[in-house]
Amino acid sequence: MSSQFALLKKRRFLPFFVTQSLSAFNDNVYKQSLILAVLFHLSLAGDRLLLVNLCALLFILPFLLFSALGGQLGEKCDKARLMQWLKGSEVVMLALGSLGFLLNSLPLLLMILFAMGTRSALFGPSKYSILPQHLEPRELMGGNALVEMGTFLAILGGTIGAGVLLSQANYAQAVAMSVLLIALLGFFFSLGIPSAPAAMPQLKLDWNIFRQTWVILRMGLGQAPSVSRSLLGNSWFWFVGAIYLTQIPAYAKDYLHGSESMVSLILTLFSVGIALGSLLCGRLSKGHVEPGIVPLGALGLSLFSILLYAVTPDATTAVIDTYSGWAALKELSLWPALGCILGLGIFGGFYIVPLYALIQSRTPQEERSRVIAATNILNALLMVCSALMTMVLLSGIGLTIPELFLAVALMNIGVNAFLFTSVPEFWARFRVLIGREHRARSAHD
Repeated sequence: MSSQFALLKKRRFLPFFVTQSLSAFNDNVYKQSLILAVLFHLSLAGDRLLLVNLCALLFILPFLLFSALGGQLGEKCDKARLMQWLKGSEVVMLALGSLGFLLNSLPLLLMILFAMGTRSALFGPSKYSILPQHLEPRELMGGNALVEMGTFLAILGGTIGAGVLLSQANYAQAVAMSVLLIALLGFFFSLGIPSAPAAMPQLKLDWNIFRQTWVILRMGLGQAPSVSRSLLGNSWFWFVGAIYLTQIPAYAKDYLHGSESMVSLILTLFSVGIALGSLLCGRLSKGHVEPGIVPLGALGLSLFSILLYAVTPDATTAVIDTYSGWAALKELSLWPALGCILGLGIFGGFYIVPLYALIQSRTPQEERSRVIAATNILNALLMVCSALMTMVLLSGIGLTIPELFLAVALMNIGVNAFLFTSVPEFWARFRVLIGREHRARSAHD
């Protein structure tokens, strides 16, 4: 595991790592601050829950609309220069966003949220396609592991940080100053990213976003089976993850009998689990892209989903106390459920890191940014589908949240059976990986 942390000492990785982590952190500070302001602070006449859902839509919609453009820009431009330009635009956006908080202007705040989503959609393809240009093949798994660790911990930190900022009496000034300073810091670090020359500087940009989105989706799904199935598996992970993250607040309240602070505890366990799983991928991969880790992640996701269904207390069980935050760790009856959530995060890390590395390493360089753009488009589509399916299963059919988790576990088995059957390499490498680890333990004993 030490080799992947050694990347943090390299100029070809550290400025990029900090830049992308600060981007994820600031996106979530701004978005969550806006949501909390809508719920608790702004004087509004409309339906607040409708506005919260509008915030989620405004941030995810640009990934459907502009990821294709981001993929084209990632092929045509030097990726480092493109990132620097986008980070500079973030400073301008959040200067206006800060003004929106100070003026309590909801239209301005919503406009900047859409702009931030657009910046992220343009940033994403270069974020992942730059790694093979700056890292050796043996470093690719470790680099992706660090990026996933940084991203999920940044999302967690931004979400929790927004809660802290909104608890201040002068929350508007606190948020305004914070998001602007973080944007400036991110721009500063982006200046240190080494050049990553364009793969196709002659590429002519297609500004018809609908046509180009279709073209890029076909390009991504038309890759070699190991790449196209990795792309589908990546998007399936976000489908499953969106379901869990959306249901955590209600699950914590109704089934674990927790207060608001328990939601932060569960998010922390889930995010830390993904960070741990991502880092452990570096150790299991032995310095090369290892498809065999993906089935391990898929099996763990289904296993811990089933266990979470099995160990969840009945929502109708009478309780005397409401558990809050870290104090819940003193209640032994909650440990099985909390342990399952940690396990879901760890095996989620096992699942997602090798898939990204496979896409990066096996896609032609001149198509890499656009294929990753296709991944982002599919991710957004499946996250929207997950919300619609959840509404049908919970409100239409009447499943409970634990039953929803069980349904997700069964769907995960079916989806991954299709993926691994269509690319036998996944199972073949999984058997090699398990055999190798067994021999290593036997030799150690």
